[in-house]
Amino acid sequence: MRYAYYPGCSLTASGRAYDESTRAVARALEIDLEELEDWNCCGATTYMSVREILSVSISARNLCLAQKQGLDIVAPCSACFTVLRKTNHYLEHIPALREKVADVLKAAGLSYEPGSVRVLHLAEIFTVPGALDRIRDLVRQPLKGLRVAPYYGC
Repeated sequence: MRYAYYPGCSLTASGRAYDESTRAVARALEIDLEELEDWNCCGATTYMSVREILSVSISARNLCLAQKQGLDIVAPCSACFTVLRKTNHYLEHIPALREKVADVLKAAGLSYEPGSVRVLHLAEIFTVPGALDRIRDLVRQPLKGLRVAPYYGC
């Protein structure tokens, strides 16, 4: 399995441990994560409510990069995942927005075919058929009784 990997801003800074563990688990499961070349911030801030067209356009740029690679995109950060998935959904279902964003992307020499890239969360690729069996086979020390802390994203 091969995916475009979108680490996002937080996984390259404060969430670095999450990035490292994501990559290590993917390697162990023989999942190829190819980091998007020249990715940009997804816009996971209140920016979307202030400058919607620009916000959706900068997020769509990442979808363009994944489309160029011919791969679905995996975003471990839940905020990044939400923004990228929402962008994909909006571009697929809101023609007026799609046209405006297409103009912005065109000015940057890019184009995007809405829906051509699936936006997936890390948990989704770890639960594809066969992945759970592989995880079970790789367990060296069961985690029964372990207390964990989730990472909710930025």
